[in-house]
Amino acid sequence: MTWLLSVKPAERKDKRYTATFCLCDKKNECRGENHKNVSFGDPTATTYVDGASEEKKKAYIARHSKVKGEDFNKPQTPGSLARYLLWGASKSLRENIKAFKKKFNL
Repeated sequence: MTWLLSVKPAERKDKRYTATFCLCDKKNECRGENHKNVSFGDPTATTYVDGASEEKKKAYIARHSKVKGEDFNKPQTPGSLARYLLWGASKSLRENIKAFKKKFNL
């Protein structure tokens, strides 16, 4: 089972956020082992959570749906994280994180 533990500002200068996943069988057994960090998002871009328009959101999704290697169905990928957290249904990052966890059963 996979758990999304946190989404924090990235330490990398070329990324906006880092999501930390626990790859443990049970959430209460996660003690820092089997963690996977995935950095995502362009720190210079204006996204839907920053106030970008619905038209820009649709354009982003359409453009990135065609990018080789982007898979919106795999939660532990930068593309999926950006798509659902930064360009999700809500302009609230917090709400998008909740929806992401529910969508992928994290």
